[in-house]
Amino acid sequence: MTENDQGSVPSRQRKRFPGISSRAYEHPADRSALVALRKLSGFDTAFKALSGLLPERSLRLLYLSDSVRVSDAQFSHLNDMLRDACYILDLEKVPPMYVVQDPKPNAMCIGLDEPIIVVTTGLVELLDEEEMRAVVGHEVGHALSGHAVYRTVLLFLTNLALKVAWIPLGTVAITAIVTALREWFRKSELSADRAGLLVGQDVRASMRGLMKIAGGNHLHEMNVDAFLAQADEYEKAGDLRDSVLKILNVLPRSHPFTTVRAAELKKWSESRDYQRIMDGHYPKRSEDKDTSVTDSFRESAGHYADTVRTSKDPLLKLVGDIAGGAGDLAGDLGGRLRNRFGGQAGQSGQKTDDSPGGDARADGDDGKADGGGKAGDGQSEG
Repeated sequence: MTENDQGSVPSRQRKRFPGISSRAYEHPADRSALVALRKLSGFDTAFKALSGLLPERSLRLLYLSDSVRVSDAQFSHLNDMLRDACYILDLEKVPPMYVVQDPKPNAMCIGLDEPIIVVTTGLVELLDEEEMRAVVGHEVGHALSGHAVYRTVLLFLTNLALKVAWIPLGTVAITAIVTALREWFRKSELSADRAGLLVGQDVRASMRGLMKIAGGNHLHEMNVDAFLAQADEYEKAGDLRDSVLKILNVLPRSHPFTTVRAAELKKWSESRDYQRIMDGHYPKRSEDKDTSVTDSFRESAGHYADTVRTSKDPLLKLVGDIAGGAGDLAGDLGGRLRNRFGGQAGQSGQKTDDSPGGDARADGDDGKADGGGKAGDGQSEG
């Protein structure tokens, strides 16, 4: 780690992204929601005012008193990674980071006024330097995107739901809000994974880190290709019942399943969007105020349409088939009705031949009427 007039620089040569907007790496579903919120004048101020009861001050005192704050004197290697990540993503103020004693590998970015990053000892002990660098970049990505505020609210509401469970209907409303926040936050995790890749700039390290989170510190027993194959099998396996079970399994989670995250990140790393960012072409924060909410929603809708069209999941395939079939049916019915009530207007005594291979004909008219398909060919007569 060296210092120059611009501050901290990465410990090995990596590309830096001056002024990068979080829109560059945000998942479409995450981005459309955040752009809409950013366009609401004073939303953050009002939101924080309404969130005044949240125990943010208590959280800061808790971590300060019962964990280890990362600095040049404590966990200096993590401090270097943190400053590297902020330098690469051009985050002006380096958020404080704390290490807490917890054998479960985890990390989070929370806070209302100022974000703070928390990592567990289980995570620090599990990952090597490059894997950990991707995780630190992941959390800095959360900070740059402004996710910390909503993550803090999610934690608060989750705890509140437990405390008011005895109140009739009280927990129902809170659970609905928590469920919606979790759905958004799962998408925000995919965004932060991309930020971690931009910081680490080593997709293999990102993949290894996700594998270790799923399977522990037995890297010699694991294989990236086999791990990604699990994600493909998970997506297309089973029938409609399995699709429903997948939904039920993911609802209580704040993070997507690990194999799914790995597959999503691998796909993005091979995309043109990622390559453009690495080539220095990306949206800037200075342009955020001019961002079109309509365009963001259109991109999000396009993403979901592509997901439904290309998904191997049985339920999504059914949705796609129904949507496509409904479109075909609507067009077919429209054509039949136009021909029947337009081309046949004024004619009477119409008779159809329903015998196999027979054509529907109007009396006295040798021309076939559209819509008179062969019996037994599976077509609807409208």
